[in-house]
Amino acid sequence: MTLSLTKGNPAKLILLFSIPLIIGNVVQQIYALADAIILGNVIGVHALAAVGSTGSITFLIFGFTIGACTGLGMLVAQRFGADDEKGMRRSVATSYVVAAIIAITLTAISAPFARNIMVLLRTPPEIIDYASVYIFILLLGNIIVMTFNLQAGIIRAVGDSKTPLYFLIIAVIFNIALVFLFVLAFNWGVPGAAIATLIGQFSSVVMCFVYMRKKFPVLRLSREDWKITGKDLSEHFRMAIPMGLSLSIVAVGAIVVQYVLNDLGHIAVAGVTAGMRIDTFAILPLSSFGTALGTFVAQNYGAGRIDRVKKGVTQCIIIVVGFSFVIGAIIFFGGYTMSGFFVGGDSHEVQRYAQTYLRINGAMYFVLALLLVYRLSLQGLGKAFAPAVGSVAELVMRIFAALVLSRTFGFVGICWANPLAWVGSVIPLGILYYTAIRKLNTTEAKRIDNLL
Repeated sequence: MTLSLTKGNPAKLILLFSIPLIIGNVVQQIYALADAIILGNVIGVHALAAVGSTGSITFLIFGFTIGACTGLGMLVAQRFGADDEKGMRRSVATSYVVAAIIAITLTAISAPFARNIMVLLRTPPEIIDYASVYIFILLLGNIIVMTFNLQAGIIRAVGDSKTPLYFLIIAVIFNIALVFLFVLAFNWGVPGAAIATLIGQFSSVVMCFVYMRKKFPVLRLSREDWKITGKDLSEHFRMAIPMGLSLSIVAVGAIVVQYVLNDLGHIAVAGVTAGMRIDTFAILPLSSFGTALGTFVAQNYGAGRIDRVKKGVTQCIIIVVGFSFVIGAIIFFGGYTMSGFFVGGDSHEVQRYAQTYLRINGAMYFVLALLLVYRLSLQGLGKAFAPAVGSVAELVMRIFAALVLSRTFGFVGICWANPLAWVGSVIPLGILYYTAIRKLNTTEAKRIDNLL
């Protein structure tokens, strides 16, 4: 069932649309937490650190994948808001083609060089074997990750945020069962965790495909919809590539941070890995509100309702900033205890590293909240290149923290990489958003004057 976000109270619609996204993201992270807890306690700190050391590379590749799918989904949402069913189906077909090209290309240029990449990152020798095989398996499955994110984005574009949640819950339960089976029963270790992840994700792809075919006649593609023109491809690539790059540029900064962090040894890497797992879990509501807002903005922009765009963004800012202070306080004071779940035995040194990381990040969540609002709003408005500007600022600040602050403040300097990146990005994105809104207001005023 489709849902238009162009009518009704914006805050209520965004909240209702966000709830399934929040639950879905929490469920997905429960799997990631279970994965980390099993590896850390069953295999040891080396396994936990190995998985964590691949985070910057998976962020680089999968970040591009997710960003590109977000851009493609925004085009579908705009056409849905404009009641252009034919254009929407053509956009869906084009999106599949563009996504396939991107996924195959990314896999070809990354998977064969997985170990070389980990060597270049100066991954500690104690964990490089684990890390190399883990990242290799995940990179081979990029087409699965791409397909699921595209399908979920299309379903959300027509106003359905609940169904991807149901499929995700099923897939995560399947994932966790497979991790126990592969790691504990079959003794496959780190590779088993990676294989379980991809199998679970593939089950989501199958469920989304079947559901879209049966429940959304408006998305049922005919032979005519697949007659894609060069103009169609150009339009969708122009939206997908910049948004993919915006996240990958951020990932480059994360790689530099990981490169410096690796020099501090596997204990520091494990501490940051545990901290990042908790941090990712904590900010899920913020990112979920941002995703919901992006769909809201895209539909209303397609419908020409700029007044609703402004109202929705303002209300969303109040919601996410308020929430960021609450969750930030919880993380600040509870980080040490939470990190203990990820490591067995005498883990106090790992926990102290994790606590430092979480306190610095948690205190700055309000900046991240604003960043997500502005970035997703700009994407909803079709400003594909604007988020890339903010990403460049994030890159510069992360590199500054990794290469400059780390020399003076050591581990603490590295922990400031994320907050400084958020500050560097939110300023240009805020300026770009309000500039875009002002121009749209001017255009709308001229249109009304012409009608009169």
